[in-house]
Amino acid sequence: QVQLVESGGGLVQTGGSLRLSCVASGSIAGIMAWYRQAPGKQRELVVSITSAGDAYTADSVKGRFTISRDNAKNTVYLQMNSLKPEDTGVYSCYADRWGLGNYDSRGPGTQVTVSS
Repeated sequence: QVQLVESGGGLVQTGGSLRLSCVASGSIAGIMAWYRQAPGKQRELVVSITSAGDAYTADSVKGRFTISRDNAKNTVYLQMNSLKPEDTGVYSCYADRWGLGNYDSRGPGTQVTVSS
């Protein structure tokens, strides 16, 4: 298990952009991902990326959100453009430290609020 710390959340107007960062306290061999949860809704996988850079993007954010990763800095980024009110939620970073196929670490989350 590693410690994950997210940053970059905040309040933005519709159409605006934010860039989230998640820094891990150690190296991550497996997948890193961003999930989000809005009030009253289930947690949703937004994006994920392997150590090799292969990315998955949910249909709801495709074309607007981009995940990237810097393995040397143990950091994953989420660039969010053209934000919509429905993107509002707590965004949390997950990591599979050893590449075993399951997330063993999770950050506390950062709030993203998109005003209409």
